[in-house]
Amino acid sequence: MDLSRLISAIIFGLSMASIYFLLSIGLSLCYGLMRIISIDQFLYYTVGAYLTFTVFSVSGSFWLGALVGIVASCIVALIVEKSIFKRIYEKGIMFSMITSFGVLLTGVGVTKYIWGLVPRPVATPIAGQIGLFGAEVPTYRLFVIGLVAVLYVCLWLFLEKTIIGKAIRAGIEDAEKTEGLGVDIYKMFTVMFLIAASLSALAGGLHAPLIMVDPHMGLRLMSTAFMIVIIGGLGSIKGTLISSLLIGQVVSLGFLIWAPIADMAPFVIMLLVFLVKPTGLYGSELMKR
Repeated sequence: MDLSRLISAIIFGLSMASIYFLLSIGLSLCYGLMRIISIDQFLYYTVGAYLTFTVFSVSGSFWLGALVGIVASCIVALIVEKSIFKRIYEKGIMFSMITSFGVLLTGVGVTKYIWGLVPRPVATPIAGQIGLFGAEVPTYRLFVIGLVAVLYVCLWLFLEKTIIGKAIRAGIEDAEKTEGLGVDIYKMFTVMFLIAASLSALAGGLHAPLIMVDPHMGLRLMSTAFMIVIIGGLGSIKGTLISSLLIGQVVSLGFLIWAPIADMAPFVIMLLVFLVKPTGLYGSELMKR
């Protein structure tokens, strides 16, 4: 195999894994803390991409567009959390799954009404390529990888070193005991929901220059994101990172070797993980609610 093609495929896989991680970590932590399936995260991903496109087209600033996408998604997420999810936190998991899927489909319909069905291109904010062991690698993909690595460290420090982060981690392990210690668990829910929505919107903004923005972009990534969450273990940011890297490389190298492998291999990996460790690579058997 040509070395330059192999390096290009690895960088492509790492950049895709970075997007997968931003989109999946919200799903994982929302279930870990709140025991809800927040399918509406894919709406915030789409909104982040569309607002990045719109603001970039008007102002010429990609980063302003990404910021507007994050803020707007957080506002929508706050409305959804306060008006809908707050009413179903104590109900079964199917309530959150069906309700959040309804929110996603409603949002997709609104995006179609506003922006239409025509896919929208977003220019790369960081042009050029960098030579890496004989391969020409797009600078923007390296930037995405580096940015998400920094965000992972920031998220880990937030959860490990801050009072709010420790309360969230305690809630993930056992929500009832955490609430018994005087922690307002519902405020933790709101904080986690907004963190998840902002990361999903950022994923959409960063992904926009790498694909064509369209109303169904969130729906297409749904199965991949859920596989990553399941493989990594619910509520584990380390597990989500490892499984994102694993799936990103499997898909990228699969296309390089033989395209059908890219579609089949993630499911094979998920089944193998189920056989060895049903809770996922870093999932905890002690999570209670």
